[in-house]
Amino acid sequence: MNEQEELLSAVHHLTWPGTGDLVCDEAGHPAGHVCLPLSDENDLDSIQEALSGRYGQPRDLATGGYADPTASVRTGLPLLAPFGARIVEMRAWAHAGRWIGCGAARFDDGVRLVALVAERKVPAADPAEVTSWVDGVVAVTGWDTTRARTVDWEAVEARIGSALPGDYKRLAELFGHGAFDGYLQLRVPGAEFESDDIVLHTARLGEWARAHDSGLWEPYEVYPVPGGLLEWASSEQADQFFWLTEGPDPDRWPILVKEDVPDSWRRFDGTTAEFVHRLLTDRQHPFSTARYFDTHWFESYETA
Repeated sequence: MNEQEELLSAVHHLTWPGTGDLVCDEAGHPAGHVCLPLSDENDLDSIQEALSGRYGQPRDLATGGYADPTASVRTGLPLLAPFGARIVEMRAWAHAGRWIGCGAARFDDGVRLVALVAERKVPAADPAEVTSWVDGVVAVTGWDTTRARTVDWEAVEARIGSALPGDYKRLAELFGHGAFDGYLQLRVPGAEFESDDIVLHTARLGEWARAHDSGLWEPYEVYPVPGGLLEWASSEQADQFFWLTEGPDPDRWPILVKEDVPDSWRRFDGTTAEFVHRLLTDRQHPFSTARYFDTHWFESYETA
């Protein structure tokens, strides 16, 4: 096993639920993190690439601190704390109850690469600020909403041929292309992978369904058949998450989920953001991630 593989193995161990408290062996370092050994043979780009392959795209952390302590927690400041003013740069990934970081810091013998895993605690949301299911998803994941993007929904909906649920559109703007708890993967406009672009995927799935009498989605049909299934998310286990496009109001479309086994349909009469929030927080939800993780995150796949 080479050094990079050893690093990935150590990170995996330290981010596994139930690992316990993090205590660093480095003299003078505070509790709440573990520094990981790196030799001078490594470079930051190759380490970032390896970590991104497992934990999604990183965020660059500002090194000057944050005026808002909530923002500092949401954006990975615990990774900077062991190094203080010596930090040169740091890139961060969120995974369950941990931050993963790699960057560079100044030492007596010069600038060296550093890697560490630190505690990640999502601050409790102010109930007055959680006024929607979307707000609830943001709060429970500790997501940094400054990463929000603008989407030309008029153009997107024209290409799909239908209006889309309002809270789905807000989730797509705030979170972009990625997966909740590394499990529920959103299909969004402009996703880097064409299979995850909701516009392209909708068109191709509809074309495939018309060309093949497979019976995969019985007793339902696939959009653009009126009242058909329109897929908005998937999972690594090949579960498919659809809206049943019945009725003129997309905010009232029910959600249907098909597991990768025959006759496995489950129906949810609620909005998209409510479904996501309950998946993250309700242990009784049929697709719950709350049974496995106490702290939740969004794994971004976007490179920009």
